Amino acid sequence: MKKTFSLLLVILMLLSLSACGTSDSPDTDGASGSQSGTFDTLIYGSNDYTRINPAMDEHGEINILIFNGLTAHNGKNEVIPGLAKSWEFDEASCTYTFHLEEGVKWHDGEAFTADDVKFTIEAIMNPENGSENSPNYEDVEEIIVIDENTISFHLSAPNVAFLDYMTMAVLPEHLLSGEDMQESDFFRNPVGTGPYKLESWDVGQAITLVKNEDYFKGAPNIGKIIFKIVPDDNAKAMQMESGELNLALLTPKDAQAFSGKEGYTCYDMKTSDYRGILFNFQNDYWTENKDIIPAICYAIDRQAIIDAVLLGQGIPAYGPLQRNIYNNEAVEHYDYNPQKAVEILEAAGCTMNSDGFYERNGEVIGFVISVGAGDQVRIDIALAASQQLRQVGIDCSVDIPAQVDWGGQMAYLIGWGSPFDADDHTYKVFGTGKGANYSGYSNPLVDQYLIAARQSDVPAVRAEAYDKFQTELAKDPAFAFICYVDASYVAASSIQGISPDTIMGHHGVGIFWNVAEWTITD
Repeated sequence: MKKTFSLLLVILMLLSLSACGTSDSPDTDGASGSQSGTFDTLIYGSNDYTRINPAMDEHGEINILIFNGLTAHNGKNEVIPGLAKSWEFDEASCTYTFHLEEGVKWHDGEAFTADDVKFTIEAIMNPENGSENSPNYEDVEEIIVIDENTISFHLSAPNVAFLDYMTMAVLPEHLLSGEDMQESDFFRNPVGTGPYKLESWDVGQAITLVKNEDYFKGAPNIGKIIFKIVPDDNAKAMQMESGELNLALLTPKDAQAFSGKEGYTCYDMKTSDYRGILFNFQNDYWTENKDIIPAICYAIDRQAIIDAVLLGQGIPAYGPLQRNIYNNEAVEHYDYNPQKAVEILEAAGCTMNSDGFYERNGEVIGFVISVGAGDQVRIDIALAASQQLRQVGIDCSVDIPAQVDWGGQMAYLIGWGSPFDADDHTYKVFGTGKGANYSGYSNPLVDQYLIAARQSDVPAVRAEAYDKFQTELAKDPAFAFICYVDASYVAASSIQGISPDTIMGHHGVGIFWNVAEWTITD
C-alpha cells in the first residue's frame, strides 16, 4: 500500500513519539516540546473530510476542536455551559435567554457576539440551506439579540431537548454573511472560537490544528493535533503499529491485536451507535413489498453477527433508544427466528423457486444493501446479514458504491444513535419529511408520539410517549435493527486524559470532549 509521509510525520517516526517511543529525545519544532517536558503532537487516524461544516453536517469529530456551542456536554453527556455562561427559561413565554461569555475572540481576532449565534441558527433553519439539523430548531419562532452578550429564543412550543441542541457550533457572521452555506470556501478554511485552530489542510492527507493560545476556557496542553487522513480501516491499524498514528478508532478485530501490548492502551467504549438495514421507501420495491420487512427482521441472527464481526464488542439492536433512559424493553425484538420469517413470506403469497429463492407475482423476493466504502465493519455486517437472508430464501446482495444514491438505492446499512436527549436522532430520523429521514419513512402515529415527547419536560409523560413511539416503530419498521457497535479506540499509553466511561455517539464520536485537558507525557 502506498504511503505518503509529510516531513513532520517522518520526524515523529524517527523520534518514536508513538506508543513504542523513548523519552530522551530533544525538542523538535512541531514534534515535542513544552517546557514541562510533555510531547506536543497528537496524530489521530481520521476519515477524510471534504469540508468542515457543523451547521449542515452532524458528526464530524473535528468540529468540537475548532468550534464551540452556547452549551456543551460533559463526560456524563450532561449539558454544561459553553459560550453561554448561564441561561434561564421563562415557561410562560416559552423563551430561553442566554448570557454569553465576554471577551471571546474568533481565531482571526474578531470579537464573538450574540449576532453570530443568531446568524448560525437562522442559517440552519433556512430551508434553502438544506441542513439535516434544521428539525432541531423548527420550534424557534423568534431570535432576539438583546445586546452583544445576551440573546433570547422564543419557541412556538416546548422543546425539552433545546439545551442539547444549543451545543451546535456557532459560526462567524463576519466571514459567512452572504456566503453559500453548502459551498463556501470557509468550510475548507474554518475559523472558530474553539481550543484549536486550523494551521493547514493538505487535501486527502492531513488536517493540522494548533492550540488556540487565547482560548476563553484556557489554552489546551497539547500543542498540535493532526487529523491524518486514513479512510481504510485496515490501514489505520497498520499505521498505529508503525507509529504513524498515536490515536485511532479501530475495528474490534484490529483493536484486539493491541490488547496488552506494551506502549498501547485500549479503550473499549460503549456507544449509542447502532447499525441496521434502512429500507428506502422512495424506491417502488418497498411500496410493493413492505409486508415482508418483518420476515427480514426475523431472519437476521444478530448475536452471530456480533460474535463474528464485532468479536463480542456490541449488543443486539431492536430499537433506537436502547442506551437511553426512555428505552422500552418490552417492544418486539425480532429475535432470530428463521422459521417465523418463512411463515411470513409464505403467508404473503410467496413461493419458493428452483433457485431456492421466494417469488411473488413472478418477481423474485430480494434486494440490494448498499454500504459506504472504507467502513469494513459495516461491510462485514452487511455481508453477514445478506448471507443470513439468502438462507431463508430472500435474494439479498451487497453493493459498495463510490457514492451513495440516497433516492435510488433499495436499502442501506445505516448507522445512527445519540447519547444525549431521546429527541436527538429520533425526531429528525423517523419524523415525516425531517432532515435526516433518508428512508422516506412516514407514520402518522410515530410523528404524533415524537411530538408529544418533545413538548413535555415531565418524565412520566415523555416515557409514555416514547413507549408508544417504539411500539409503533416495531410494528411498522423503518429499519431492520442489527446491533449496537462499541467503539474500540487504541491510543499510545503516553496520551493521558481520555475519559473511558463516556458513552460515545454515532461513529464513536465524542472522545475529544475534554481534549483541552489531555497531555502527552514522556
